[in-house]
Amino acid sequence: MRIYNTLSRRKEEFLPINPPHVGIYACGVTVYDYCHIGHARSAIVFDVIRNYLVYKGYNVKYVRNFTDIDDKIIKKANEENIPWNEVAKKYTEAYYEDMESLGVRRADVEPKATEHIGEMIEIIKVLIEKGYAYEVSGNVYFSVDKFTEYGKLSKRDVKEMIAGARIEVDENKRNPLDFALWKRSKEGEPFWESPWGRGRPGWHIECTAMSIKHLGKSFDIHGGGADLLFPHHENEIAQSEAYTGKPFAKYWIHNGFITINKEKMSKSLGNFFTIKEVLKKFDPEVVRVFLLLTHYRNPIEFSDEQLREVESSIDRFYSTIQRIDDYVELLNENIKGSSIDNRDFIELLRVLEKNFEDAMDDDFNTALAIGYIFEFIREINKFLDKKPAGDECFELLLKSKSVLSKMCAVLNIFNRSPHQWYLSLLKIKDIGLSEEEIIRKINERQRARKDKQWDIADLIRKELEDKGIVLEDKRFRTDWKVRIK
Repeated sequence: MRIYNTLSRRKEEFLPINPPHVGIYACGVTVYDYCHIGHARSAIVFDVIRNYLVYKGYNVKYVRNFTDIDDKIIKKANEENIPWNEVAKKYTEAYYEDMESLGVRRADVEPKATEHIGEMIEIIKVLIEKGYAYEVSGNVYFSVDKFTEYGKLSKRDVKEMIAGARIEVDENKRNPLDFALWKRSKEGEPFWESPWGRGRPGWHIECTAMSIKHLGKSFDIHGGGADLLFPHHENEIAQSEAYTGKPFAKYWIHNGFITINKEKMSKSLGNFFTIKEVLKKFDPEVVRVFLLLTHYRNPIEFSDEQLREVESSIDRFYSTIQRIDDYVELLNENIKGSSIDNRDFIELLRVLEKNFEDAMDDDFNTALAIGYIFEFIREINKFLDKKPAGDECFELLLKSKSVLSKMCAVLNIFNRSPHQWYLSLLKIKDIGLSEEEIIRKINERQRARKDKQWDIADLIRKELEDKGIVLEDKRFRTDWKVRIK
């Protein structure tokens, strides 16, 4: 198993510090607004990484934090005229709603910054004692000059950074690159007591305190979006390793941006879609599969057209599962089929799991893994087209579903029944019919057919088709599905 390590800029064999235990820390959100699709990507990427490591037999402890005190939260509180902690609570709850919709399981530990103020103060005190930090007028800064390896994650030269980086202007800093560990509170702002007066923590120190408390001074995987690489993760390394004297995280994983018209999606640019907005038009599984169909390190161009293509692909998957179920039902009734050579299909099934694992072992290549799943779906349809019969065929179809289910569980996709998929589409596409109304129409049509009133039966079918409902007549029943445009 190999992982691309941002720190070394190459793929490395994954060797945990203390196997079979694996510690993962992923930077979470600052809870001051609704999450956009970029947040969804990072959450889904690390959700799948955690799932796959568990699948491989590791004992994973996954930590994902919330920044619940920040300038943006204070600004939002002033705008909405509510306390800052109410802002944090409101948007934390909204985050959970979004993630639950997208199938993102909660992390094992989900610490909040405000719950770790004491740990942050202790770390800052040690950094001052070691000469890595200094206090000026109630503010405490980390001295970048004192940490000789500064820039090793982002591969930036310190002199070039001083000349060109976007750095907060502060005349109290000894060096423009120095960053705040503790900020003196302004009038009316929330504060905590500290040896340097009333204030609140800087952004970067939060993650050092929370990761060390819950995973230890050195742990296996640290990650987040590529936008966090500098300065956030660079600063985390500097303050953490200055504090402990030990390597901070062994592997650094960063997911790529989502772009719109080739430009990075972000709130600052105003070119973003919230998760809630997207889920009004598309089933959550469409969004999840869409984000996993690109390797996590690569950028994704976001558009409704792309999502519609994914929706069609998912529909093919569920249509195939329904076809398997229908055929197994026929085989149970001893319906005659063809005696065919099953060896090619047996071989495809045999290598399916290996191909899936090979893809995921290669830096969590979900795009390739899902590609193998869709290739196998095509082969199942070819197999069923031959109308195979016999006990071996019956067992092969059941095993196919079982293997697909096992792999899809890792990605947390395709884990519903076809009926559940179509119920969701029925609601999202606003067809204007309930399932009960569709079934009533089907029953009316069945009575018309029984009475040989073919014109009425055809009229009902046409009426449903015009609304986007397709009927499929089967041996003993008629099923319905939502047409994908």
